[in-house]
Amino acid sequence: MTVYFENEVDAVYDFNPEEICKQCIETVLDHLHCPYECEVSISVTDSENIQKINRQFRQVDAPTDVLSFPMMEYDVAGDFESESFVQSLSIQPETGEAILGDIVLCDTIIRKQAEEYGHSQLREFSFLVVHSLLHLCGFDHMEDEERFQMEEKQREIMKQLNINR
Repeated sequence: MTVYFENEVDAVYDFNPEEICKQCIETVLDHLHCPYECEVSISVTDSENIQKINRQFRQVDAPTDVLSFPMMEYDVAGDFESESFVQSLSIQPETGEAILGDIVLCDTIIRKQAEEYGHSQLREFSFLVVHSLLHLCGFDHMEDEERFQMEEKQREIMKQLNINR
């Protein structure tokens, strides 16, 4: 597994964010029984930059906590053998790893939401990485059934990580 981690704003936490990203990604991929070694890019930025990205790619002119940019398509979320996945599979030539996509986290909102929800920055940061990686694996929350499935996966994975509220 390769994780490209960039802390654009030099955010300082009481945990190692790059290591937490790796731990979360590994746990999600193991939980989903992903048969590939994977590559993921993660950036931590500020409200202003994430708002620009949100405006550019989603036409939403507001900051958000996390953005996910999946590289693959899925017929069924987490199905790494589906026709759509296999046809859209991007392999990094140098490593042979499947390129899952990019995650952009907003440091400002991570801190704000951790305080609002009454839990640690570690919990908020980890949850957003898990949530976003599930998006990279085809999960969504637009419809109730999808949302219930994704929320259940998030709970199971956070429990596996032993990172609680």
